[in-house]
Amino acid sequence: MLLEINEQNIDLRSIDIVVRALQKGGLIIFPTDTVYAMGCDLKNKKALKQLAVLKGIKLNKARFSIICTDMSNLSDYVKQLDRPTYKLLNRSLPGPFTFILHANNEIPKLFDTNRKQIGIRIPNNDILKEIVERLGNPLATTSLHDVEDEIKDYFIDPYEIYQRYDSKVELIIDGGFGNLEASTIVDCTGDYPEIVRQGIAEIDL
Repeated sequence: MLLEINEQNIDLRSIDIVVRALQKGGLIIFPTDTVYAMGCDLKNKKALKQLAVLKGIKLNKARFSIICTDMSNLSDYVKQLDRPTYKLLNRSLPGPFTFILHANNEIPKLFDTNRKQIGIRIPNNDILKEIVERLGNPLATTSLHDVEDEIKDYFIDPYEIYQRYDSKVELIIDGGFGNLEASTIVDCTGDYPEIVRQGIAEIDL
């Protein structure tokens, strides 16, 4: 199913359709402030496993990130941030960044793993913000492409995405064309923040 949602004039009935699909355990593909991504309800274990299968991995090996609406509920999933890290996130988010942070004890329960880190995204995209707010908890998310893939048209054109993925996911949101560059990934788990992938946006560390 391809569902068009205009970020400049969001129809909340369409958002409700997306949320119901997520609550039923469906996988969705959605726009962000960078490339299109796919994901599911973070709190639905069956959906998480299906998302891992779609990526060709087991859940305990997955490196999914989570999408939040703002920083207020980060403490539900990550350890307490030191002041410099908090200030870095606060001035950069919402925005096209993925921050790798120290996970708290909730993350291993969700992903059946002993992983101690988690990627956090708060995209500057109102469609996603509405979805996550109405769902009531974050989305687990992963890219459509593999890290070594060049991001081509079929990752940014909603109709091309629909042609490739309609049979694999519950719903695809057409939020307009995506970008050709992914988010910038910043690892904040060491002594100093480190850019591990330079994406669409520059960041002042």
